[in-house]
Amino acid sequence: MSNILFATSEVFPLIKTGGLADVAASLPRALIKLKHNVRIVLPGYASVMKAAAGDVKKVTVFDVDGEPVTLWKTLLPGTRVLVWLVDAPAFSERDGNPYCGPDGFDWPDNAQRFLLFAKVARLIALNQAGLDWPVDVVHCNDWQTGMVPALLAQDNPRPATVFTIHNLAYRGLFSWDTFVSLGLPHELWHMDRLEFYGQFSFMKGGLVYADRVTTVSPTYAEEIQTPDAGNGLDGLLRHRQAVLSGILNGIDADEWNPGTDKHIAQTYNRRTLTNKEKNKVALQERSGLEVSEKPLLGFIGRLVDQKGVDLILSNLPQLLSEGCQCVILGSGMKDYEERLAQLAQEFSEQLSVTIGYSETLAHQIEAGADIFLMPSAYEPCGLNQLYSLRYGTLPIVHAVGGLRDSVIDFAEPTQTDATGFMFYQYTAHGLYNAIQRALAAFQDKKIWRMLQNNGMSKDLSWQRSAEEYGRLYGELLE
Repeated sequence: MSNILFATSEVFPLIKTGGLADVAASLPRALIKLKHNVRIVLPGYASVMKAAAGDVKKVTVFDVDGEPVTLWKTLLPGTRVLVWLVDAPAFSERDGNPYCGPDGFDWPDNAQRFLLFAKVARLIALNQAGLDWPVDVVHCNDWQTGMVPALLAQDNPRPATVFTIHNLAYRGLFSWDTFVSLGLPHELWHMDRLEFYGQFSFMKGGLVYADRVTTVSPTYAEEIQTPDAGNGLDGLLRHRQAVLSGILNGIDADEWNPGTDKHIAQTYNRRTLTNKEKNKVALQERSGLEVSEKPLLGFIGRLVDQKGVDLILSNLPQLLSEGCQCVILGSGMKDYEERLAQLAQEFSEQLSVTIGYSETLAHQIEAGADIFLMPSAYEPCGLNQLYSLRYGTLPIVHAVGGLRDSVIDFAEPTQTDATGFMFYQYTAHGLYNAIQRALAAFQDKKIWRMLQNNGMSKDLSWQRSAEEYGRLYGELLE
């Protein structure tokens, strides 16, 4: 089978800021099961080098434009996936978030850092980094790797390139002055190449130059070709629609498995769904909520506009007053954090808010909640609705992107294939109506159990998605 170089700026558990890290951890493993030979190339951030210390081996040392670079190899923890770490001072001598400083603003040299990463990936792809590993396909992910296809487009022969959009809102935008400072060929500053309304975009490097462009759900692939969701790139994406496709993400079915989950109070499966109630009690006790049969809603995610937190806040006081409970885990905009904390004080036995992130609590919410709220304004794919289906926790979602592709709305009492609840108008009232439909179904234990079983019966693993990527690689290599 083919040799796949998987270029990414994060991979769980070495470094994670979002869903890209989960995809980068799971997809290569699924591809290896299909007999592809996959290796990951990842920036050697300070935290990654510390986490991998003792389990790394130096492979080679070389200069890129006068910058010393050391390549180390390690295995992704708990897997057979080999990872090459790009150890350069711009990455390995800087603590903290991989993209922004302690002040919350992007590192001022991000363009230089990720262009260096792209140049190293190019050398590996062309088998010019002393690794003796010929590459058939380079699979790049999001703006941080967008310059890899752009650089490789100048080479002949070269491996095929695939570029996956995980979130088009982050386009990797930089100024003309930065473009000049990078020493890139002047002809790249063109509206049909990297120039973007007076700036230049790393994301466009992937969109313009990759042989195939994918994104993380079929509906999102359609949405980004429209002005509403295209972030100014919809015209380019329409132009390239013949090579654009949407492949729905999967989940790590071993990590997110209620039958073996070590984070939760009681394991369960479809045949032992009554044991899920023990997780609800444990979550209520852990969160300081009244232990009762009241409907328990959960939310895990960034507290930002994209995730529909404004809609949740608009509805929470009324829902809590009507007897619902809610457990929220996340961090983000200070205004949202403060308003949620204030509500948690006012409804101390019904609302629990944890600012930050805890992997253990995330699993416990998925297992213990009855209903999961995911009213995102837009969602390229989403993972939490998939985890919720797996755990028999019925999701309420806005009908966009991967949410629309992965949840079947329970629209009428006679429907037998539904897995959750969907709303189509992005308003507080739209979300409230969907919640009321869910609460009505919750009162009918037979219907509720049917919906839970439907969701838990779905094949949400990466096997299906990996097979689609495998076919795509095959088409390119033909």
